[in-house]
Parts: sequence; C-alpha cells; structure tokens
Amino acid sequence: MEIVLQLLLLAVGFLMLVKGADWFVDGAAGIAEKFGIPHLVVGLTIVAMGTSAPEAAVSITAALKGNAGITIGNIVGSNILNVLVILGIASVIVPIKVAKSTVKIEIPYMLVITFLLLALGCTGNEIVRWEGVVLWAAFILYLSYLFWMAKKDKADVEEETVDQPIWKLLLMIVVGLVLIMLGSDFAVDAATELARIFGMSERFIGLTIVALGTSLPELVTSVAAACKGKADIAIGNIVGSNVFNILFVVGTTALITPVVFESKFIIDMVISAAAGILLWLCVVKDHKLSRAGGIVMLVSYAAYFVYLIS
Repeated sequence: MEIVLQLLLLAVGFLMLVKGADWFVDGAAGIAEKFGIPHLVVGLTIVAMGTSAPEAAVSITAALKGNAGITIGNIVGSNILNVLVILGIASVIVPIKVAKSTVKIEIPYMLVITFLLLALGCTGNEIVRWEGVVLWAAFILYLSYLFWMAKKDKADVEEETVDQPIWKLLLMIVVGLVLIMLGSDFAVDAATELARIFGMSERFIGLTIVALGTSLPELVTSVAAACKGKADIAIGNIVGSNVFNILFVVGTTALITPVVFESKFIIDMVISAAAGILLWLCVVKDHKLSRAGGIVMLVSYAAYFVYLIS
C-alpha cells in the first residue's frame, strides 16, 4: 500500500512539473518578446535562477539548520545532471542551436568557476566565509556581463506583438514556477521514500535521486523550451543554472556557515568539469548540440551512474 501511495505522489509530482514548465516557458518567452529581450538572456537569468530555486532552498535551509555538508553533493550532483542528462535528453528530442556567446563566453565561464570551486574546496576541505565572498564577487561579475549583453543585444531584437497582457504573462511565470517547485517536492520525496523502501544507501539517494529531484525544474523547462523552438532558453537555462548553483548557492551558504568539502567529492567535481568540457567540445564546431552529442552525454552519465553504484 505504501509503494502504491508513493507511486501516485510521484505521478502527481511529474504532472505538476510538466504543466508548470509549460506555463513558465510561455510566460518567460512572452515577456522576452514583448520587451525585445533576447531569449538567451532570459534563459540565463529569470529561467535559470527560477529553476535553480530548489537547489538554493535545500542548501541554504540546510546551512541555517547547521547541516551545510549536503551543499556540495547537492550542487555537484545537480550540475552533472544538468549537462549530461538534461541537455542530453533535450538534444535527442530536438537538436539545440547554441549562440556564439554561449560557446565563447558562458560555457568557458562555467568551466572556470567549476575549477575555482574545486580549488577552493581542496584547500582546507571546506568553503569558508572569505571564499564565499570570492564566489559572490564572481557572481556579481557574471550579472554585470548579462546586463551588458542584454543592453547590447536589445537593439538587434525586434519587439514582437504578443497577444497576452503583461500581467497574465507574469502570472504564468509565477504559477508555473510554483507548480514546478511543488511538483519537484512531491517527486523527490516520493522517489526518496521508494528508494529507502528498496534499501538504497543515503549517499546514492543524495547524489542521484535528490540531485535529480532538485534538477527536475531544469529538465522539464529545458525540454519544453526546446520542443517549443526556444533553444536559447533551453541552453541558457542549463548554463545559467550551473553558474547560479556554484556562485550564488555555494557562495551564500558559505557566508552563513563553512561548507564541508569532503575528499570523496573531488572526483565528482572533476566529472562535473569533464561534463562541461564535453558540452563545449560538442558545440564548438557547428554551434549546435546534435542528437549524436546528446547520446554521448547520456552514455557518459550512464558510466558515471555505474561508478556511483559500484
């Protein structure tokens, strides 16, 4: 009976995620078109930060409760999933075009801060307050770049006539995000309970199910955006989410309390960096993430998954 209940909750969670992502993408794209803002900028900011809310909530709440040790596992697991699984699935469904700025600036920046977090974590096995300040400084630099890019590119984007009024588009974003958060909560709780029923370990649950649960908003949003032809939102969502996870979530948590960086996470951080390099290699030539590239990413995650359970 307990298994049936958890499966039902899991199904309800997924339904809320799918519908929420649909409204969220439509609302965000509508706002972008109404004001002539490039879809990539919307993906890198509003959508990325919105879908990263679960990671932020889990990590910062844990820090306030004196349990910041889960922060790195949550963030690293989510970042690996974001690149290898989410972009992998999205590109298998619909090949994703990638903007030049994403190839030249945003993906390399994501790689730089991944190595930065690895370097900070390896010195003392924790991220302390001054290192949190460093991460926040890098976050402010990133936001400044996005502001400059939005201002520069706005002149090149034609404002489109969107039938929906602004209040309705904003309502779609808010309601969509709420459904995504609630659906994510339902899904991760049910999946975690099912994992415990079947005797899976806490570390396995944390690096896979909880990481997937907090990444579900990115998954459904990116796939929905790709299917709607809003590829810039899809790729911007993932790159922006990974940057936001490292700089804002880890940085903010470190300002509250030192974040434990256990030695076992070094290999996971290296894999996270390797996933970013793989993404860059897949898109650097044609500025497109093809189905073949997506399959390579999914196979790479499968290999990492085997490593986790071995």
